[in-house]
Amino acid sequence: MDSRPNGSGNQAPGRRGAARALASVREAVWEPAIRFFSRPSGARRAVLVAGLYVIMFVLMTASPAPDSVDWQVGDVATRDVAAPRDVVNRFRTQQLREQAAREAVREAELDPVNWEINPAEALRAEERVKAAFEVVRAAQSPAESAAPGPEDAGLTDAAQAGEADADASGPKAGVAGLDSAPTAPSEELLAEVESELASRDVTLSREWIVSALQSDGAVLSALERQALALVTEIMGQRRIGAEDVEQEREAVSEHPSIADRPADERRLVAEVVQAAIRPNLIPSPERMERARQEAIRSVEEVTIRQGQIIIRRGDPVEPEHIMILQDLGLLDGRRNYRALAGVGILLLLLFAGTGVYLYQHRRDIAASERQLALLGLIALTVTGLAKVGSVLDWPGTGFLVPVGLAGLLVTLLLDSRLALVVVVTLAAAVAALYGLDGRYFVVALAGGMAGVYSVSRVSQRSDLTRAGLVVGGAGFLAMVSLGLLADDLFLIQFSFLALLNGIVSAVGTIGLLPYLETLFGITSSIRLLELSNPNHPLLRKLLMEAPGTYHHSILVGNLAEAAAEAIGADQLLVRVGAQYHDIGKTKRPYFFVENQFGGENPHDKISPTLSTLIVVSHVRDGVELAREYQLPQVIVDFIREHHGTDLVKYFYSRAVENARGEPVDERDFRYPGPRPQSKETAIVMLADAVEAAVRSLGRPTPGRIEGLVRRIIKERLEAGELDESDLTLRDLDKIAEAFVRVLMGIYHKRVEYPEIGKEPEANKPREPETRRA
Repeated sequence: MDSRPNGSGNQAPGRRGAARALASVREAVWEPAIRFFSRPSGARRAVLVAGLYVIMFVLMTASPAPDSVDWQVGDVATRDVAAPRDVVNRFRTQQLREQAAREAVREAELDPVNWEINPAEALRAEERVKAAFEVVRAAQSPAESAAPGPEDAGLTDAAQAGEADADASGPKAGVAGLDSAPTAPSEELLAEVESELASRDVTLSREWIVSALQSDGAVLSALERQALALVTEIMGQRRIGAEDVEQEREAVSEHPSIADRPADERRLVAEVVQAAIRPNLIPSPERMERARQEAIRSVEEVTIRQGQIIIRRGDPVEPEHIMILQDLGLLDGRRNYRALAGVGILLLLLFAGTGVYLYQHRRDIAASERQLALLGLIALTVTGLAKVGSVLDWPGTGFLVPVGLAGLLVTLLLDSRLALVVVVTLAAAVAALYGLDGRYFVVALAGGMAGVYSVSRVSQRSDLTRAGLVVGGAGFLAMVSLGLLADDLFLIQFSFLALLNGIVSAVGTIGLLPYLETLFGITSSIRLLELSNPNHPLLRKLLMEAPGTYHHSILVGNLAEAAAEAIGADQLLVRVGAQYHDIGKTKRPYFFVENQFGGENPHDKISPTLSTLIVVSHVRDGVELAREYQLPQVIVDFIREHHGTDLVKYFYSRAVENARGEPVDERDFRYPGPRPQSKETAIVMLADAVEAAVRSLGRPTPGRIEGLVRRIIKERLEAGELDESDLTLRDLDKIAEAFVRVLMGIYHKRVEYPEIGKEPEANKPREPETRRA
């Protein structure tokens, strides 16, 4: 009997559908993602860098405790609001700067030096002179008309009436010269001319108007030209202030340009020029703006410090409060998008600078996802600590950010020059988190750079303690110097924070280093130094079970280290790799000639093929021992690659002899490889071969040693064993010279010491020839 609940049969199709949906998702999304992240590629590294950028951006811009308000101008604050970080009070700063600018402009206007001639005033003066003569000509024109009428240009009713009253036989007004007996214009005409002149901002005496009306047209034109030239010269070249107008007007009548004119004409020119003269000075726009800008620059920004109260409960909300809350991103939950854009651009510049350095100098790190991930983790750790400190209400936390920790870790795990770039980047990020305060940048930079240089040549793990003191001391001196320069008592009083920062950096480096090495598969110089200790269990095993191989490894290490120094390779890595390259021989030590000590050779009793298998297996055995003792991968590479795919010539030759003409497969007598993939493993391959070959020389003279060294290197090169190691021909020549130099020191000729108390052979009596026979 089926005991399942009702409807369970309907659930099975649903489960199958869900399973199919999950399978589709896995096939469409999950499996491609697994394949993507399981192979190195440029796209994957790009995703890694982009993710690091986004995480750091969010970390730097995140607000851990949003404290937004929804207030408007005129509202009453319902609670106290304190600034979560330093911010510039733009409202108050702008007020102070505008006030300073106004005062500066007022003071500048009081100084005559800041005034200049206004060309527009000269043009307006010319217009006044022209207007005076135009009005006069317009008044004269009705008398010259044969049929006067109101439609004539310049004709007025008053002018017609004045002309009708004049004597018909007398000279017409405006026709006779100054020396003729002109007809006096009517009062109505004079009044109209005065009114027209006043409308054009020209004030002239009635005598000037009468004389001008009675003047000949040609004379008026000449006087107009002279008046225009004179007024242009005066208004365009003379500095005339309000207090100088009367003095300048009085000087017009004595001007040399009209001195030769008759008195009546000189009076006409002088009076119209005097009427046109006005003050022509205005404040210089350039000098006023310069004074304004200098005043604005002299006003420092008003800064609201972190923790300072912006508005208290019960206070009315003013425009100043609204602007501050907006800048802090606290108004109605709205973010300051300008600040976000600034952080984004700053991070983009810092990432670009680091990327350019990696591309130009360390492409190997740029191509390694693990190393990029390590670099990102270190940067995120320091930035995260800086972010935590920035949200605390105390400015001293910024001096505790361990930028020196990043400098130490990057130097030990990756590269010292890259560490300097990272230190500068993180110092800028710390300064950005603390309101772009340059004090934090300088202190962080000093501590970080000191950390980089303090571990550039580290010999043991205890040196990290000394490095921490160096980091703290550099930060301490930076804080004291800044405090003295800026007269900042806080920096001097709390300079001990830098010492604490150095201790934290050293302790953090000591604690994190082994975990980071294991997690990212990176071997630091300290780890290599620990591996080179003769008391390491594996080296002790090699010494006790295969002493000949141990001493061979030491000699190979000496040769390889000298060669690495000659071509600029990693000397420490080469030496340690050489020490461990033959550890597989501890499995069957007596099958290797250096451990037989003149005893019976077991290879004499077995076939060449079996001997080859035993000899070649020391590579595989060495890799297994390395895994068992948890040696880093870079050391395992030396064990795997130090023979490459070389031929075991001795046993191959024996096999060919024993075959008696039968074919022998050469592949059965070769090492499995791979060939050396780096300069360091290639150096150890060459040093291993050279040391064993030179040891077999009967008379190791300098010439024979050098010839053998160069022959072995040439054989390896021609066999293609060095094709994947990036060694150049110049490198190989330097390696050969280094090998010969070291070997000559080992196999130099010695003086035979005589035995004490034993008679030298030369002093013994010679035996007779018969007895010797």
